[in-house]
Amino acid sequence: MFALDYALWFDVLLPGLDRIGVPMPLGGTSNHFRTAILRAIGGWDAFNVTEDADIGIRLAQLGYGVSMVDSTTFEEAPTRLDVWLRQRSRWMKGYLQTWLVHMRDPVALARRTGLAGFLSFQLFIGGALVFALVTPPLWLAFLAGLLLADAGRAPDPLIAGSGLLASNLLLTWLAVLSPRRRGWSSLAPYGLTVVIYWAMISAAGYRGLWQLFTRPFFWEKTEHVGAPH
Repeated sequence: MFALDYALWFDVLLPGLDRIGVPMPLGGTSNHFRTAILRAIGGWDAFNVTEDADIGIRLAQLGYGVSMVDSTTFEEAPTRLDVWLRQRSRWMKGYLQTWLVHMRDPVALARRTGLAGFLSFQLFIGGALVFALVTPPLWLAFLAGLLLADAGRAPDPLIAGSGLLASNLLLTWLAVLSPRRRGWSSLAPYGLTVVIYWAMISAAGYRGLWQLFTRPFFWEKTEHVGAPH
């Protein structure tokens, strides 16, 4: 599932943002910068725990372009659920930090990035956390509708949950499709379990939101066991 997640991000979503020319939240693997430009924009935000995503948005606002390189950086995946949860909580908290910082002046943001850039920022930065947070209550509402529909006390659950079902079907389809671009077709069937994986991401989202208020600048390091020699 971690490999599918990375394939979806680096082989589908980020290349798509590159192709349509909208602000791109940088991935945390291999990034290459012109040093003079990095200095000109003030370097990294030391208080943002996803500083790579933040810097991608700042580059776009100042008129600089970011593109994907036809290359792969292999990264060691978390090997335990608790390690994965801490990593994803940090990512979720950092995305929320990035959204809050750049939305302090939404008019200026829209003017600098254009309408398409502004909307993509809402979808891929703000929307990532919103989707994680609203998924559990939406599933609960959908299941409650199934239980109460027969008693005539709720609307048709298929109608009420159409948005939820459509979004999860789209997410599943992307998870099944993404590994094929890298020749990992054997992983495609695992994409059918992405709904369960997103339930785990929802837990990370709530944990990241809680930490935004309790430990906003705390950086939870991801433990790695190291590659074999």
